[in-house]
Amino acid sequence: MPETPGDPGLEEVGPLLQQRLVRTAIPGPRSEELMARRRSAVPAGVGTTLPVFVTRAAGGIVEDVDGNRLIDFGSGISVTNVGNSAPRVRAAVAAQLERFTHLCFQVTPYLGYVEVCEALNRLTPGDHEKRSFLVNSGAEAVENAVKVARYATGRQAVVAFDHGFHGRTQLAMTLTGKAMPYKSGFGPFAPEVYRARYSDPFRGQGQLAETLGFLETTVGAANVACIVVEPIAGEGGFVVPAPGWLAGLADWCRANGALLVADEVQSGFGRTGAWYACEHEGVVPDLVTTAKSLGGGLPIGAVTGRAEIMESVHPGGLGGTFGGNPLACAAALAAIETIEADGLLERANRIGGVMTDALEALARSHQAVGDVRGRGAMVAMELVGTDGLTPDKAAAGRVAAACHAQGLLVLTAGTQGNVLRLLPSLVIPDDLLEEGLGILAGAVASDERVAE
Repeated sequence: MPETPGDPGLEEVGPLLQQRLVRTAIPGPRSEELMARRRSAVPAGVGTTLPVFVTRAAGGIVEDVDGNRLIDFGSGISVTNVGNSAPRVRAAVAAQLERFTHLCFQVTPYLGYVEVCEALNRLTPGDHEKRSFLVNSGAEAVENAVKVARYATGRQAVVAFDHGFHGRTQLAMTLTGKAMPYKSGFGPFAPEVYRARYSDPFRGQGQLAETLGFLETTVGAANVACIVVEPIAGEGGFVVPAPGWLAGLADWCRANGALLVADEVQSGFGRTGAWYACEHEGVVPDLVTTAKSLGGGLPIGAVTGRAEIMESVHPGGLGGTFGGNPLACAAALAAIETIEADGLLERANRIGGVMTDALEALARSHQAVGDVRGRGAMVAMELVGTDGLTPDKAAAGRVAAACHAQGLLVLTAGTQGNVLRLLPSLVIPDDLLEEGLGILAGAVASDERVAE
């Protein structure tokens, strides 16, 4: 790679070197120039975690317009599980591009759509007969799952949870449990949505008996169409519910004629070391939503459910113009092939073990790290005050900023904004993973010394 940064958009020759390189302040001068252009063209409501403009990305590295190469612990918020530039995905999309870019599936079907649905029917939990249909995003998948549940049950009430994030469209935003920045000022919200407490072992909240009592007394069992739940609360801070809590919800749904909708948009598709996070609890949902990493970087989402539930909806009641776009379907099939052929489920567990060990070592030596949690390559640490429990959002922001300055892209999360979440791609080289964890450890240690 040349040692002088090129202009954005210029084609670089050769593979992206998997090596961190900080050549300028981050953001560098070229990124700052482009941020000025961004501000004059894009509203401030579209946020930015790290204001650097990227020219290339692959493996565990993103390269910016100033020639900096950053270690990527974000993966586009768990979208590029197979990498930003997976060879099979690139080849499949290029081949499909030569054939056609769009044919609305509701007008003239094409095989790629059917093949993705067949794969999802095979991969989602349970050996029952299933059906799937494709949409454009996670939010759209969640909204459609609720549509199907209400139609199939003839009921209206939908139960969601605090710490939950389900998207930014109206119903998905209603289901989401965090006001800022997702909900404030955007009401009124959709009716007949009830919010229960999510199971949070670290804080001793959300016991199963409490949750079931809420369903019985506040909502009424006969009114519940579905429970929409993330098997791991993603934006809420990678909260892993207590063992048995998710299974208890599934049992209650079966006993009361309600449907369990597993929102696996962030936790699914290999991220946790299984195809879907609910598999770790042995839970088989009635409906599953998939998006993010399904398309290997291209936009696609899906709803998969029990055949009798999905078939209950009248013809024309489901679909959308761009749902299951041919390019995205090609990418999804290639992403599935990559995960299976390259053993990325096992790789996710190995990455998770390395990350968990490193964060637990931090927790033992730094009281600011109150909790370490996650599954597979979906791991987080919660930063707290001196009492070991009070959320410390400011510390999370400082640690993230220190990582960014050293060329490590990390993301914050949590209902209180005090969680550092780690989502490296499942193809990140081992040396970059270790180097990134070292930078994070240094940032935590430096912040704690400043706090003292």
